[in-house]
Amino acid sequence: MPTNLSLDDNLIIEAQKISCIPTKKETVNTALREFIMHHKQEEIIGIFGTVEYEKDYDYKKMRNRK
Repeated sequence: MPTNLSLDDNLIIEAQKISCIPTKKETVNTALREFIMHHKQEEIIGIFGTVEYEKDYDYKKMRNRK
């Protein structure tokens, strides 16, 4: 999808140097992917400790099923 954005050139240049990505387009795409992954990880971290397990669950027994 063609998009015309006004981006901070200093941010793009710094991101390209850090990532060694030669093009602005791929730099922005990589930054967006990492932004999305970061926020998804925060969602997952937010559910830590909220899952309740059955006390008598035997995970070792389940490994031996065939």
